[in-house]
Amino acid sequence: MVVVIDTLEARGARPRHPEKAHRPDAPILRKPDWIRVKAPGSPVFRETTDIVREHGLVTVCEEAGCPNIGECWSKKHATFMIMGDTCTRACAFCNVRTGLPGALDPAEPWKVGDATAKLGLAHVVVTSVDRDDLADGGAGHFAATINAIRAASAATIEVLTPDFLRKDGAVETVVTARPDVFNHNLETVPSKYLTVRPGARYFASLRLLQQVKELDPTMFTKSGIMVGLGEERNEVLQLMDDLRAANVDFLTIGQYLQPTRKHHPIARFVTPDEFKAYETIAYAKGFLMVSASPLTRSSHHAGEDFARLRAARAARQGG
Repeated sequence: MVVVIDTLEARGARPRHPEKAHRPDAPILRKPDWIRVKAPGSPVFRETTDIVREHGLVTVCEEAGCPNIGECWSKKHATFMIMGDTCTRACAFCNVRTGLPGALDPAEPWKVGDATAKLGLAHVVVTSVDRDDLADGGAGHFAATINAIRAASAATIEVLTPDFLRKDGAVETVVTARPDVFNHNLETVPSKYLTVRPGARYFASLRLLQQVKELDPTMFTKSGIMVGLGEERNEVLQLMDDLRAANVDFLTIGQYLQPTRKHHPIARFVTPDEFKAYETIAYAKGFLMVSASPLTRSSHHAGEDFARLRAARAARQGG
């Protein structure tokens, strides 16, 4: 069984997901034996918590209820979520708070840079909520955060951005700041977008990833999906082909885990053997790097995976 400790502090009585409050409860399936994580609580975990709190930062590890938080924070690997804790979208799978976000904190980029240095991170992942309320979708804030990290440490930088839907010039702004990895998750196959990711558009997300490569062919691109939402195997294989057509380098595939009874139900638990098969097929289709397992998440083992990604490119170019 997955053990998720709620590390979120009390933030008032307003509902976390007002748009889901009146939905009927969906059953939560019993988790299989192969989904196991350690509960957090090591001294290093507490040290990471202290640094995050000291800087007043938000992490996707906490907000999304990631099952890997105990492992990652015990290695001082925290994924920063910039631009607040409230998202303008209401995806059916996501545990991040939804509603009207507050103003941007102009000091946040500096805080992320300083925390990156204090944690001693060699590779840092920065993601965000969707900010459809901002003219640039928050692209300028991403760029400022990348620049602040560069000024504070020698860490390589991975960004996991929203889709910047209908935000002209946003992708260019982030690419110009030159993160080492540009990640944007498709999340699921196109047939599930209406129910799983209703505020997004599958081909707009694909186009974003393709545009990154057009702007800077040397930049690593990455995308991820969840399985167990009712998708068919052939749909996952077609999605792989779509990503390769956009020249995406790195694919992650993980099991969807339902945060609450109000969220999208789990259709089934995909077996470890099926994940291994997806990994084998994805490598055969030409991805430089593939991570596929029940507990795979976009930023899980990101530093180690980035080193392997660079090595894979060097080996391919050398050959």
